[in-house]
Amino acid sequence: MIKKKCLDAIGMFTHEIISEFNELEMSIYNCILKNKSKISHMKIKDLADEAHVSTATILRFCKKLGCEGYSEFKLRYREYLNQEQVFQTDSEETTLKGFVSRIDSREFRESIEDAFSILKDSNRILLIGIGTSGILAKYGARFFSNVGRFSLYVDDPYLPILQDMTDDTVTIALSESGITQQTVNLAVQLKERGSVLISITNNSTSTLAKIADHTISYHVPEILINQTNITTQVPVLYILETLARQFIKTGGLITSGEV
Repeated sequence: MIKKKCLDAIGMFTHEIISEFNELEMSIYNCILKNKSKISHMKIKDLADEAHVSTATILRFCKKLGCEGYSEFKLRYREYLNQEQVFQTDSEETTLKGFVSRIDSREFRESIEDAFSILKDSNRILLIGIGTSGILAKYGARFFSNVGRFSLYVDDPYLPILQDMTDDTVTIALSESGITQQTVNLAVQLKERGSVLISITNNSTSTLAKIADHTISYHVPEILINQTNITTQVPVLYILETLARQFIKTGGLITSGEV
């Protein structure tokens, strides 16, 4: 299994460090990004000339990053880039293979079946999510509608839920972490208004999973680059489409829209 990766783990260019850069240091930082493939071969004077700063400023920049000098900085930066390359060439394929191997597990199949048993008796399906999960919620709502179950999506975290839901309204909440506060708050509002709650999340012990009536967890390694979450969302698409296609298998297709 791939361990959780963060390319800032070696202590370079975190948000906190970048926020403390002065104007000259930002100039060095931007120059490094522009020449990252050449940095390991550049002398300190070459970088200083390129960034229009003194070599002393370069050395202070290196110390701010926790390096004793320019040579150590180049070594650590090369490790940083190598780590990024390893992720790009290896982890995506391995991660998806791991998920595919779990699709046929009894636990996963039962989780899908239990979720569909809730959905099949619903007359209204709401999909909610924020950010990337909001985009997936929109896609899911369209896919469910295509197979004959008119569905809506909500990606506005501040939408007030004032109307009571009917007993046959089901909410599918999407969140990779399961702790996104806006999604959790929205899910709580909908549940308090009477909607049954299904969560699709990567974390089976998260807040969202705990408050849901049923949870489908896909358990893939979380991937962070520069503090940005780029964990694959392919499992979410697979789960949404698998649930929707169950309506076709059970004779629930009542529209002529293409799937």
